[in-house]
Amino acid sequence: MESGAHILVVDDDLEIRKLLSRYLVGQGFRVTTAGDGREMSEKLATQRIDLVVLDLMLPDASGLDLCRDLRATSNVPVILLTALKEDVDRIIGLEIGADDYLGKPFNPRELVARIRAVLRRVAPSEAEAAAPRAFRFAGFRAEPDLRRVTAEDGSEVALTGAEFDLLMAFLERPGRILSRDQLLDITKGREAGPFDRSVDVLVSRLRRKLGDQGAYQILKTLRNGGYQLAVRVELEEAS
Repeated sequence: MESGAHILVVDDDLEIRKLLSRYLVGQGFRVTTAGDGREMSEKLATQRIDLVVLDLMLPDASGLDLCRDLRATSNVPVILLTALKEDVDRIIGLEIGADDYLGKPFNPRELVARIRAVLRRVAPSEAEAAAPRAFRFAGFRAEPDLRRVTAEDGSEVALTGAEFDLLMAFLERPGRILSRDQLLDITKGREAGPFDRSVDVLVSRLRRKLGDQGAYQILKTLRNGGYQLAVRVELEEAS
């Protein structure tokens, strides 16, 4: 999926759009650009987009609002671009479903690396094809091939791509204590920065969606250690 993936670059700076478009095309991607939220919506409605690179500061809308609206209707991956320094803006972006973020100014090579890492996470691989058909845990059923989690009553638990990847990291390593750095490496394919709290945000969101608030019976926090999946996991082998 990485080769030839269709990237939508949304930024109000024409020069940045031109620069990124040329560079991404040179790296083998197909690229469409948009200068504001209205144009972004039009492109998403009329074209198949594999990933959105979205600037936080747009003339007609907040990138955070656009990301939130997009996540309510689509699972297309989103990488946020931000010139803001405050961690809170990046954390909010992750909380509303962004898959990654990159601060301006940035090296286009790093953006390409982030894009490829996100696309690898959302695309089925040979390893996934050989994975168990499903994992059962705490009354839930997770299906790696469909990237879907359902509750006992059959209702689907709406997870973002990043949340599902984090859950799979735990399900594939039941009982193991996983540090924040290990989880970042597993789910993002990059080393954690000293102030990278994205795993904490994702764990909090995952707990909320699994109804694991307060008691933390599914995902345990270990002081100075990390996190641990504390429930039994049963495998359904593929037929």
